Amino acid sequence: MAARHGLRVDAVLVQAVIAGALSFAHLHDLAAAAGQDGWKAWAYPISVDLLLVAAWRRLRSEGPSRLAWCWFLIALVASLGANIATAGFLDLDQPPALLRLGIAGWPALAFLGGTLLAHSAEHRLSNAPESAPVPESENSDDREPASEPVPAPEPVPAPVEEPPALPPADPAPAVPAVLVDHARKVAADYRDRTGAPIDTDTLRARLGVPPHLADAIAAQLA
Repeated sequence: MAARHGLRVDAVLVQAVIAGALSFAHLHDLAAAAGQDGWKAWAYPISVDLLLVAAWRRLRSEGPSRLAWCWFLIALVASLGANIATAGFLDLDQPPALLRLGIAGWPALAFLGGTLLAHSAEHRLSNAPESAPVPESENSDDREPASEPVPAPEPVPAPVEEPPALPPADPAPAVPAVLVDHARKVAADYRDRTGAPIDTDTLRARLGVPPHLADAIAAQLA
């Protein structure tokens, strides 16, 4: 399996070298036919291939962009156009004026494309936002576990105050039997003279006793 993989890779490299050499030769022949002799004819294919590679690397590294696609297509058209033109579609002994114009203006066009590709990539890198530093406490493995939430204490009902106990009623005073008998006589005499039962105030006045004792005597006479 390793030998097959190595053979496949070698075949791909050989195919790439052959294709690159043919394209390089076609671009050289087209530039030489347009009046660019000497080292200038060799510089044209290098310029076209470098612009094609730069645009492709920009697409691979930063994703699709209009700028990279534009210059990739321009370099690809220049390379394919040279290959097609050298296949007999044009008379290279008497090249048309439009071909001479394109070859003469290519250096400025390639310089503009390479500059835009290089500087736009640097501008993106310089404007890229820096990642916020992660606090050391978040990265440490020995950080303390988060404390569990403490439940809120349940409300304690307020103690219900009991109403104060009423003072015990004073016990009815003991009334001597002699005093009760005397009170009956006074009440009978009062009834005989007035025809009405004696009231408590009159009974108290006649007997000369305090109010609570008069009430106790009146209760026994009722």
